[in-house]
Amino acid sequence: MSPIAVIGGGIAGLATSLFLARGAHEVILIEQDAMDPVEDLDDAFFRRARPRVPQAVQPHALLGPARAILKARTPDVYAHLLDLGAWEQHEFDWFARRPPFRTGDDDLVLVRLRRIVLEVALRRAVKAQSNITMYEGRAVRGLATEPGSDGVPRVTGIHLAGETIHTRLVVDAAGRRSPVVGWLTTAGARIAETESHRVDLAYTCRWYRTKRGIASRIPHVPYISATSHALSIAFPSDNDLLGVALVCAVKDPTLPALRDPATFDALARLFPATEAWLSNDPQPVGEVYVMAGLDNRWSPTSDTSGPVATGVIRVGDALVHTNPTMTQGISLALRAAERIADTAHRADRPDEFALSYDRWTRDVLKPWFDLQVSADRENERRLSGSVPAVLDDSARLRAARFACALEDPVVMRAWAQARHLMRTPHEAFAAPEIKDRVEKWLRRQPEVPPTPSGPSRETWEMVAAGGPTA
Repeated sequence: MSPIAVIGGGIAGLATSLFLARGAHEVILIEQDAMDPVEDLDDAFFRRARPRVPQAVQPHALLGPARAILKARTPDVYAHLLDLGAWEQHEFDWFARRPPFRTGDDDLVLVRLRRIVLEVALRRAVKAQSNITMYEGRAVRGLATEPGSDGVPRVTGIHLAGETIHTRLVVDAAGRRSPVVGWLTTAGARIAETESHRVDLAYTCRWYRTKRGIASRIPHVPYISATSHALSIAFPSDNDLLGVALVCAVKDPTLPALRDPATFDALARLFPATEAWLSNDPQPVGEVYVMAGLDNRWSPTSDTSGPVATGVIRVGDALVHTNPTMTQGISLALRAAERIADTAHRADRPDEFALSYDRWTRDVLKPWFDLQVSADRENERRLSGSVPAVLDDSARLRAARFACALEDPVVMRAWAQARHLMRTPHEAFAAPEIKDRVEKWLRRQPEVPPTPSGPSRETWEMVAAGGPTA
């Protein structure tokens, strides 16, 4: 039987290959970059250039769905993550006493780690899997196709330099700049409409080495602080590393100043969320990393008339690329990888398989893409100063959710269920018990939205210009 080919050796491609192989499928994984073995995590993370993966040096965390899938599908990979320094943090750890247990509470867990930790654990498992053939440092040149039903091309293989490999399915895991759409168009496929939303936010990040025992030295402050011009987020990570992110509008005139490490440090210390971590004077590691020019992009291989091609499906950023503020990208990729592994035995019915996968992605993944777009637009409005000072009742309720969750474990459960993609925010906060608790909390609050937890615009600009911090 012909193998399944996976194009791209990032997290989506590695996970899809591994899940397929452990489901008894023969897999060929092609990664165009030659990846040297990682002997030292910090050396690979801070000193190896990865221009095609700008998010690699930005902070990450695994949400509940990613954790659950890895534990169920690849428990050895999950154990390896922990051996490499990743650690678990339950959302209820915020409280001195957890609320009575309810079904699903076990999944409200963040896994604190850098992206490279997951990559290393997945790559090691892939290398050890006998039914995966991995080509590194070789690029796919194109797709082999033949006419299918109703003039829709059917992908039958991949072209490498001097070689064509026949396949029963090609999985496009080549990321948001995947060439697959161009190859399909050349083969006569219709162009499925891509939904793209430019994100007018810039992410700046710096890493610090904290004192040993980061998992047991967590300040009792929220991880995020917000003003009308910037967000500050703390990301405690593996091996006593701390990632600090400052987010502002792409057009903010102070953005270039954030590239200066001293300026970044001074600004980060003006926010409660990050000052609580930086007050112990952790050692800076590396430069300030900047990431901007992002899109939220939905790139299906079907349109209203059905699949534009068969024999090929997309996963990870090639299918759905989301802005990192909600840290949902890896969870969405692993959900898709799991779906592919569970249904790949039907790939010999290419029309049916393509249509079924497209329907599943629209039902299961697209709502989270839409939610990310909505959240980013709200952040853009906030950071442009266009959020009204007086909110209507509906907006007040939404603004109150997180602050109320920090005081009420029952509301925290609802907030965490939404954060971990178990329920949409509308579903999680629609329960009468939750609505009642949030409304009662609101009646006790003099200000919603609350006073900004960070520097004024005047102070921000003064410090960005090199002025004093106090």
